[in-house]
Amino acid sequence: MTQEKLDGVIVATALPYQEDPAAPAGLRVDLDRYAEHCRWLVDSGCRGVGPNGSLGEYSSLTDDERRAVARTAIEAVGSDGVVVVGVHGVGAHQARAWAEKAAEDGADGVLCLPPTMYRANESEIIHHFEQVAAAGLPVMVYNNPFDTKVDLTPRLVAEIAAIDNVVAVKEFTGDVRRVLELRELVPDLTVVAGADDVALEALLMGATGWFAGFPNVFPAESARLFDLATAGRLEEARALYEPLVAAFRWDSRTEFVQAIKYGMEQVGRYGGPCRPPRGPITGDKLAALEADMRRALDHLASAQPVA
Repeated sequence: MTQEKLDGVIVATALPYQEDPAAPAGLRVDLDRYAEHCRWLVDSGCRGVGPNGSLGEYSSLTDDERRAVARTAIEAVGSDGVVVVGVHGVGAHQARAWAEKAAEDGADGVLCLPPTMYRANESEIIHHFEQVAAAGLPVMVYNNPFDTKVDLTPRLVAEIAAIDNVVAVKEFTGDVRRVLELRELVPDLTVVAGADDVALEALLMGATGWFAGFPNVFPAESARLFDLATAGRLEEARALYEPLVAAFRWDSRTEFVQAIKYGMEQVGRYGGPCRPPRGPITGDKLAALEADMRRALDHLASAQPVA
């Protein structure tokens, strides 16, 4: 069984596009810009990156694009960080095929939802993760019942964790009570904060990873927050976290991809458009997002720069 824990701050990477009439929806994946972004995240203090997650719009990509994105991240990061590739699939055979490709391409691990587009039962879920783990890479199980309609309860996660190569769980329900329950049931399993707006709470309860969205916008600050929280420096961690939480809450909203790309633009990075079905944020939602981002940016501008 692998010893890789898949802990630390791993960024679920946003994916840049350029206009191209010949590409799907008129948007071409900008692999050069994506490589630069992955490199910037690791150089800013994050442990690694996660291509082809929901934030990376994997479901809007062709198969060729999806593999090219993973390969680009792996090449860009090299030995300086970890790359945890999203291998989500409708069924076990699709997810396993993506995991095998990730292994061939040199990924450090995979992130996997239970079957998508189908409300699987427990035996089907366990079979799904057995197949993904058979590819040989460390597996981070992803619990997101809002999208999959399946809740991987701590009891069920404990069963899945008995599968060789399952090393971590990304817990996205927002219920921080689960962190302690998971640690009690499966002490060797890495518990990963999955929602940015409860990241500090989860880390203080013993999570040792954060698979994160808004570090696309604030990577150095997010790495600093993780270090403060895991070192038990609560006062400093709260002082950094609380002014950012209004922005972080967008990570748990329907428009999280658009919101994070907007945030990237506000800090001088390229965010750009999303492929359908995602459209731009407008009206009152845009005004609220602007206000939440302004609060975060004003705080960071007035604080001491992050080393």
